[in-house]
Amino acid sequence: MKHSYMKSMVVACLATLSFIGFNATATAATNYKVVKGDSLWKLGKRYSVTIDDIKKINNRQGDMIYIGETLAIPSETKVLAAETTEPSTAAPANTVKPKAKPAEQETPAVSISASEKDLLARLVEAEAKGESYEGKVGVATVVLNRVDSPKFPDTVTGVIKQVVGKAYAFSPVQNGSINKPASEDSKKAVEQALTRKDRLDDSIYFYNPKTATDNWIRSRAVIKTIDHHVFAK
Repeated sequence: MKHSYMKSMVVACLATLSFIGFNATATAATNYKVVKGDSLWKLGKRYSVTIDDIKKINNRQGDMIYIGETLAIPSETKVLAAETTEPSTAAPANTVKPKAKPAEQETPAVSISASEKDLLARLVEAEAKGESYEGKVGVATVVLNRVDSPKFPDTVTGVIKQVVGKAYAFSPVQNGSINKPASEDSKKAVEQALTRKDRLDDSIYFYNPKTATDNWIRSRAVIKTIDHHVFAK
């Protein structure tokens, strides 16, 4: 029983020492020789310690100090035994991350009014609803190509509302579906077409070969087929 009790006490002491050693505070001291004009208050301020700390380490009761005597000035140093410090992966507090540059927007090569953009987008929506984005850009491109062509009116509004014979050139104008609002895709397609990067070889016609009944339109030179539309000139 006695051996067992002693063994328990040793284990407890070692555990206590381990705990103390893991996060202990050691008191170090700097020797200082007092000169004329010194005081405990001045020394405490200079070394960032309290007057009581200086008095305690020097076993002093009063505040009097004398020129030429040597005083111990305390300084605390924390000792973290058995503790490893891993390198920090966090960025320094004063690190400023560079701002991401906004995506550059393509500059339109053709400038039209906001109302004409809306009109063109509504035509694209009506003519190419259900078609791909490329197909929508193609429809808008045909209208802009017509504006540039001497065969057609020289404005977007004039081209879209052109009357051929007894009917409008574009069926959505005839049946009123052009009055429905345009989708965001159709609006973006108009902006893309305005850059004039792809003029579809100056195509000025498009048609759906499955529904077109005019043989003349089928005689036009085919430039490209996108989804359900054939683009021609």
